[in-house]
Amino acid sequence: MMNNKMIGFVLGCVLLFESFFLLLPALVGWIYQEKAGWSFLITAGINLCVSGLFLILFRPKSRALYSREGLVIVSLSWILLSIFGALPFVISGDIPNFVNALFESVSGFTTTGASIVTDVEVLPKCCIFWRSFMQWIGGMGVLVFIMAFLTLSGARNINIMRAESPGPIVEKFVPRLRSTAFWLYAMYFGLTILEFICLLIAKMSLFDALNTAFATAGTGGFGFRNDSVGSFSTAIQVIVTIFMLLFGINFNMYFLLLHRKFRDACRISEVWGYLLIILFSTSLIVGNIHDMYQTTGEAIKHALFTVASIITTTGFSSTDYNTWPELSRAILMVIIFIGACSGSTSGGIKVSRIIIFFKSMGKEIRLQVHPKQVKKLHINGHELAHETIRTVNAYMVVYLMVFVISVLLISFENHDLVTNFSAVATTLNNTGPGLDLVGPTSNFAFFSSPGKLVLIFDMLAGRLELFPMLLLFSPVTWKK
Repeated sequence: MMNNKMIGFVLGCVLLFESFFLLLPALVGWIYQEKAGWSFLITAGINLCVSGLFLILFRPKSRALYSREGLVIVSLSWILLSIFGALPFVISGDIPNFVNALFESVSGFTTTGASIVTDVEVLPKCCIFWRSFMQWIGGMGVLVFIMAFLTLSGARNINIMRAESPGPIVEKFVPRLRSTAFWLYAMYFGLTILEFICLLIAKMSLFDALNTAFATAGTGGFGFRNDSVGSFSTAIQVIVTIFMLLFGINFNMYFLLLHRKFRDACRISEVWGYLLIILFSTSLIVGNIHDMYQTTGEAIKHALFTVASIITTTGFSSTDYNTWPELSRAILMVIIFIGACSGSTSGGIKVSRIIIFFKSMGKEIRLQVHPKQVKKLHINGHELAHETIRTVNAYMVVYLMVFVISVLLISFENHDLVTNFSAVATTLNNTGPGLDLVGPTSNFAFFSSPGKLVLIFDMLAGRLELFPMLLLFSPVTWKK
């Protein structure tokens, strides 16, 4: 039987933590003397009341969590976070339409970076801060953060981490799951601080550096200028490029490097594949766009920045790549789907899944020639479990199904195919800007409310690796 009381208890904890998160933008509003700051205090109060009600009504006798509970908790947590995260926009009147506010909130927490705001520079600073801070919260996962403080029992509590952390293989760094959660956030926080300091050294203002560090760390890409980071100096753009790439790397590699396990760190084939894709894509694009810029150095800067932004699904832009030749645009669309490494803060299918999928496909081709051949597949020097291969193949099929259905649904709005295709691609992969009407200089405001709801589902499904969201609609999930 499903542990409903434990589900309600964890949801109460999630809302309790969000209450404290909301105090930070309220503080920013107080510092800058903005009336919108009160909307965050009001929402924090509502959150506190609702979380208290949950914690009182759902006092669990057993704190054990298993696969089904873990998936339901993750899905419902992200939905509730997004709903309450949208309230300050509505209460302040900055985004009065609730569906639009929910779109912005979901885009923030899922680190997508797709926006319905047509002029972000007119938003109050507390709202700008909340947009960036949501992405930092969602980057590593709020439940991973809570697990660093909340003591749970049961051998399968890693199901929460697996459901919330991106990638086909999620392993504990250390035997205790709570320690793993602590290490993840320690590395995440450390890299964020390091980028923040680098941006300050590059003469970025304190407020701008904080927002940029938050958005980069979560690979979310919410900008606070209408041209994203295009008007910032080359030094700042280079720093952002480097840290986008760093946050796209599997955090397991950082853990191994910190513990001086250099040989094991170098054996993570996914990271090498990730770097090779970046190098190959950047080289092709530079060759394709070098005539559009005054110098080759400028072409390299914009090409590398854009490739880093797209493959890590950050969504920042230093130039309008919508004007690039078709080859370059096609390359960007391909790497939107690939994404960065598993165990990072990035979206997309993930390089590890692509590697496993091609290894599996190669094995099937060989079996057609040698049906009796027995060959095990390996990754990072370890044998791949059959369950992992099966899960990856199932993920690819479900991914294609969700993608096709989403494109068909928003096609009822009669926008052009490239816009519809890239809008679904960027939301399902948590990238943000796409091509044509949803390009880097545009936004998603023109979609109708039903269309935005489809894209909201895609953002949540993409961030949670599809299955947790889909299981909410399965009768099997709710059977006793």
